[in-house]
Amino acid sequence: MFRPARSVLSFLVVISALTVLWEVVKLLGGDPSEAWTPPFQWTVASDLNMPHVWDIAASFVEPAQRNGPPLGLVLVNAGIFTFREAFGGFVFGALLGLALAIVFVHSQLLERALVPYVVASQTVPIIAIAPVVVIWLRGGWLAVAVISAYLTFFPVTIAGLRGLRSPDPRALELMRSYASSSRDVLVKVRLPAAAPYLFAAFKVAATASVVGAIIGELPSGIRDGLGGAILNFNQFYVSGPPKLWAAIIVAAVVGIGFFALVRVAEVLFLRGRAAPSDA
Repeated sequence: MFRPARSVLSFLVVISALTVLWEVVKLLGGDPSEAWTPPFQWTVASDLNMPHVWDIAASFVEPAQRNGPPLGLVLVNAGIFTFREAFGGFVFGALLGLALAIVFVHSQLLERALVPYVVASQTVPIIAIAPVVVIWLRGGWLAVAVISAYLTFFPVTIAGLRGLRSPDPRALELMRSYASSSRDVLVKVRLPAAAPYLFAAFKVAATASVVGAIIGELPSGIRDGLGGAILNFNQFYVSGPPKLWAAIIVAAVVGIGFFALVRVAEVLFLRGRAAPSDA
């Protein structure tokens, strides 16, 4: 019970420290006001580039548009929409990554032939692939999920491959002495041994899936998610910088929340088991 509390407390301390640092920078080099003239003039600390924390917080209760609903409500709905897309991409990418890891661990020939291409796929910028995927799939949530899965499958593949090869050789030898099938070895020995590795990859993939979903929304024309909100507020950034920063904060909260969900699943599934070592 104490460990989760310490983690939450540490997170709050870091956020508080960043907030204080933000305002200290504004105090030293921000725009002058009636009550204070900063000793320095830093462009990066201007009200346009770095709005005050309280201005960003106040923007959540202000209307997103004239006579419209509060910005906070709009961003919450957009965050839920993006989370659904990210979750679909996460599931698809995780299943694809695990399937590839299983294939590679049973076929060294396919591993040598395909792993270099799996690695090379991650060197192509996602921003360049997203428009192509949108054209192929004619936009929509499926295209966004595929783009999200593109960032998700790689860490699962690599971690899964390592995890599936992590069982004690004596356990594998024992299964062979019982004439166990490859399926039995996979289900009873390899997958349980790979679980800690897979959950470590799932936590990375969870946050990556949110990034992929936001990027995928931009060329697909979807305006109901965070990608559309960020694009919209970016166009009117000069007149309302806090709105864009508010959208960025909600996007970060969605990613952190997804990470936390995977972490909770990891704790429940691996309760009492040791984390994988690098030895």
